[in-house]
Amino acid sequence: MHLGVVVPRVEDHSTIDLAVEAEDHGYDSVWLNELWGASSVVELTDIATRTENIEIGSAILNVFSRSPAVLAMTATTLDRVSDGRAVLGLGTSTARSIENMHSMEFERPVRRAHETIDIIKQLMTSDERVTYDGEVVSVSGVPPLDRDVPVYHAALGPANRRVVARLADGWLPHMVPFSELEASFDYIAETARDADRDPSEITVAPYVPAVVHEDAERATEELRQHIAYYVGSGEGYRRAVAETYPDRAERIADAWQAGDRGEATELVTDELTADLGIAGTPEQAREKRDRIADRAVIDRLLLTVPQQVDGELARTTIRALGPS
Repeated sequence: MHLGVVVPRVEDHSTIDLAVEAEDHGYDSVWLNELWGASSVVELTDIATRTENIEIGSAILNVFSRSPAVLAMTATTLDRVSDGRAVLGLGTSTARSIENMHSMEFERPVRRAHETIDIIKQLMTSDERVTYDGEVVSVSGVPPLDRDVPVYHAALGPANRRVVARLADGWLPHMVPFSELEASFDYIAETARDADRDPSEITVAPYVPAVVHEDAERATEELRQHIAYYVGSGEGYRRAVAETYPDRAERIADAWQAGDRGEATELVTDELTADLGIAGTPEQAREKRDRIADRAVIDRLLLTVPQQVDGELARTTIRALGPS
């Protein structure tokens, strides 16, 4: 079983310490997100210097706030610092994040993702200086970096999944129900074959929200809050869930947007929690983890500890679900 963990940032525990502990518990990769409050690149570098074997990934860096050249330099530098253990996870983020925090127009996000990944891969592996005249981003006469780092893309909609199919080394789906993963990847596989790529070379690494507690209802409630937040505040996530649960996704989103977070959380059913994440006692959670990992389409699980949990619950979850 290939098992990674997306470590949360919690006030009462060090993110770096939790990542180091993940290696001690047998995880094969550790990932950090980046929205606001901390640079995941700096933290990942710290993790690289304090670990030995675990892969180190960004989950995710957005394709707006850093140029393709900066992202390429970031990936290759992190790979050198970690002795070849880096994975570059990218995504488009959301209009609210890009426009409100980075003062950029959230224009043509899928095209930007496509061109950014294309440029990055050329900058890392080309045999000659790279010139790329894109519709959104361009480079001219840039020397290659001579280091090949895997690039994963967090794609949800069909257009973004085509980017995965044509260019990416891996796919990072989040809030795609487990029952729909195979069908979602079938579209990637078909597009990859049309682009003369072997779909088996694309790693499928879904985010799997996970909470473990001796009180199974406490764990489930934390997972409900995580699902309500993403369905309620993220248009792409809402659409991903609505493919399978249209009425429920709309009701959750409506309640969230109306400011009733409690109702939005209550609207997350047991069926939704079972199809989107892991919650329960250690024994229940490990059994669910193994069932999910056995799905043929999944190459590696990225257990995602919700950001709102406290440090002790984050540590309990990481310890309980680790391979060792």
